[in-house]
Amino acid sequence: MQRLKKLSEEVVHDNPWWRCKHDTFARQDGAVGHYYYGETNGMVLLVPVLDNGQIVLVMQYRYLLDRVSIEFPGGGIKTGQDVLLAAKEELAQETGCRAHDFVNVGAFEPANGFIRDRAQVYLAYVVEQDQPEPDETEQIEVIYRYPDEIEEMILHGDIWDGETMAAWSLVRHYFLGQGAEIT
Repeated sequence: MQRLKKLSEEVVHDNPWWRCKHDTFARQDGAVGHYYYGETNGMVLLVPVLDNGQIVLVMQYRYLLDRVSIEFPGGGIKTGQDVLLAAKEELAQETGCRAHDFVNVGAFEPANGFIRDRAQVYLAYVVEQDQPEPDETEQIEVIYRYPDEIEEMILHGDIWDGETMAAWSLVRHYFLGQGAEIT
């Protein structure tokens, strides 16, 4: 496939979490095309694992859908921030957990048609847990589930957050074995 040539780029709106941008590009027929999209500094998602094999998740109110979502903890990377530092901060903030080991298991683009927002996924092996300290925009409750319970929650629609499901697809073999069947 042929790449499109960018002609211009402008920031239409900027806020602490993301930017809305407008690009113009040369279409293959010679006309000028327009593309509007969001852009962030990226994000981290964590799959925190306790010694007993349980995984830490958060229940969080999501304003846009006016409902509670069950998700892996995570959040945005600040401008210039180290990705691992962002992971450690989000883990502590949303769950109160501290981990001794972080394993980067991969990355994905959650919605590559309308936002540039690379998500880095980490397994985090928890060594201690305190009280979460969510920021003023978050309402969070920490919950604990075993891997097979997470599989069931996804299959039954209890976990419906796309980023959480994508992250789970990157880590599930650590818990369920290569080629594990979902029953």
